Parts: sequence; structure tokens; C-alpha cells
Amino acid sequence: KVGSSYEPSGMTGISHVLEHMMFKGTETLKPGEFSRLIAANGGTENAFTSRDYTAYFQKLGKDRLEVSFRLEADRMRRLVLDEGELAKEVQVVTEERRLRTEDSPQGLTYEQFNAGTFVTSPYRNPIIGWMNDITSLKVGDVQNWYQRWYVPNNAILVVVGDVDPQHVLALAKTHFGPLSPSTLQAVKYTPEIPQRGERRIVVKAPAQLPYLLMGYKTPTLATAEQSWEPYALEVLAAVLDGGDSARLSRALVRGSQVASSVSVDYNLVARLENLFTLAGNPSPSRSVADLEQGLRAQIDRLREELVDKDELERVIAQVIATDVYQQDSMFYQGMRMGVLETTGLGWQALDDYIDRIKAVSPEQIRDVVRKYLTDDRLTVALLDPLPLNGKPPGPPAALSGDALH
Repeated sequence: KVGSSYEPSGMTGISHVLEHMMFKGTETLKPGEFSRLIAANGGTENAFTSRDYTAYFQKLGKDRLEVSFRLEADRMRRLVLDEGELAKEVQVVTEERRLRTEDSPQGLTYEQFNAGTFVTSPYRNPIIGWMNDITSLKVGDVQNWYQRWYVPNNAILVVVGDVDPQHVLALAKTHFGPLSPSTLQAVKYTPEIPQRGERRIVVKAPAQLPYLLMGYKTPTLATAEQSWEPYALEVLAAVLDGGDSARLSRALVRGSQVASSVSVDYNLVARLENLFTLAGNPSPSRSVADLEQGLRAQIDRLREELVDKDELERVIAQVIATDVYQQDSMFYQGMRMGVLETTGLGWQALDDYIDRIKAVSPEQIRDVVRKYLTDDRLTVALLDPLPLNGKPPGPPAALSGDALH
């Protein structure tokens, strides 16, 4: 239960760097030996860092489950942090950052968008960290972070598959039982302060196409005033961007052709207040201002008109079908339970997900649009293309209102 939102100023990116170091050897294993042993037992493995947690996972035959338990317990408390290995991984991470952010116009815009949207929330920092923080990390910093968070009473162990629960419990007691727990220090952070007006950000970078991001501050299951609101926002996202028949694709991509691509993102299980985000590229013959106007028109329509019964039934059926199909994946089942536990909701929090989605009404969709999708909760980020390798830039981003450069 640790991710980028736990990190103090000056230490951003440390959770992600530690994730890399978890494969670099323990008191009993050499660097890279963890991965070699998993592969030798017919398994696959990987890991990733998010804002709210760091996830490590393996897929193995059930007769090799003990191998995974033994290796994970070993690196939970016996990791060896070598200065030379850290230097190599810091170099890997800085190159990863250059590829995904500095050299990616949309990645750079998204980073500036989050930094400008959130003032006090730790969600303002990139998961990968700010470059200066990454390059300034010392072995002692990573060691302290590891000792503080990588303890059995801060870990969620999830096993999914054709296994005997009592056997799994016995393995857990054998391998993790001897590890001593630690007193966990509560993380102090300042909740996001109320936004008092629309914010606008312009990012100038070499790019072929302009890019638009619009983010409205919205609640999650952990922060909502009313328990039904996140489910209404979930259905709203599907009304707008639930496939080719959804409103944005139908109206803006195939209809007016103001957009070449458009998408909506909402995460109802985030630990802190998050965003309902609309993003897209204008078509070559249209400007980013045209795209913003088109997106605003779709929001305005939802603010004034109820979604009709047939459309809502189709969208709800689609949301439920997506959830049911995802349950076919053992990885998804395990990840969902782990995420719900690490974000403090509890692994059973979505047991009634389908019933809650079915209960969403047209009035509730209209109400969350009116309450949360307002200009006072909105941040707009525009990518204004500069020349790319001597080529002329794409159409400039049209600005309106205040802009934060």
C-alpha cells in the first residue's frame, strides 16, 4: 500500500524506482535471479507503480505456488540495495521518463495538466517522478522507503485460481508469518483545496497535432458525498465514450468530424478526489477550439436533457457486459481485489457493482453533470504544436480566457 501519492516533496518517483530495485537481488538471490526462477518454473511476472499502490504479480501453475510465496517473502524484508545497481536503474528510469514524457508531446501535456489541476493533492505529481528528484535519489533514501512500507502488515496478498484456500493460508503462514510487522506511520497530506474558477494551461512542444484535455474534479467511492454519485459518473462516461455508438464518437468523430479521436476517463476506485477527463485530437481541418466547443456542447446537452430510456438501457447493458467479461480474467479478478484493498475500500466493495449500475437513473446522470461538470471545477490543457524536425507545426491552439503557461 504505497504509491506516488504517498511521496513527500523532493522524493517523487521513489516508489517507482524501488519497484525496479525489487528485482535487483536479496540476501539470497543475485540481481535478476527472481525473474529467472519464475521463468524456470514456467511462470511469468511483472510489476507496476500507480498513484495509490505498487503491484507485483506472477502467473504460475498451482503446483508452483510455493515458489512465488518463497520469493516474495524473501524480497519483502531481505532486499539488498546496491549503489551500483541503483545508479543503473536510475538511468533506466530517467530514459523511461524522457521517452514517455519529455519526448512525448501528449505525455508532457498530461503531466502539466495534472500539475496545474491539483494544487495541494499529491495527485499533482507524476508517478514516475520529477526528473530532478529521480536523479537526486540516494541508496539511503530508497532503503528508508523500503523499510517503512515493505512490511507484511502493509501488503495485500491475493491468489486467484484453482487452489485450496487452506493450502494457500498454510503457505502464507509459513513464508510471511515469520516476518515481523512494523508500526505504520500515517501519511500526512493536504486535501485538495476548493477550485474557484476555470484554469487553462498551454503547453508548447514539437508535435504533429494539437491535443486537448478537459478535466473536472469529481468524487470517487472513497470521497463521494452520496454513494450513488460515482456509479452515475461511471455510466456517464459510457454514455459519452462507450464505443462507436456512444455520443462523442457519433457526434464529433463521424458526425461533425471535428475530432479525429476522443476519449473519456474516470476511475471510481481512486483513493482521493480525482478527475472526469475528456481528451482528444481535432481533425486536420478543424482547430482545438472547435473540438473544445464540441465537447462542451455535449456536456451542455446532458445538463439540460435527460438521457432517454432506450439509450440508458443500452449503455448500462454495455457497462455490465464489460464488467462480466473482465471477470473471465484471473488477472483482472486478482487485481480488482488488490486495488480495492489497497485504496481502503475493502475487497468486497464492488460486490454490488452491477446492481448499483442498474439503479442509475437519467435524473442522476443529469444531477452529477450539473453538480460536478461545471467551469468552476474545470481545468483545460492545450498542446500548441511547435515545428517538428524542421517541419511546419500543426494548427495552433486557440486560446480563450486565462491561460497558465
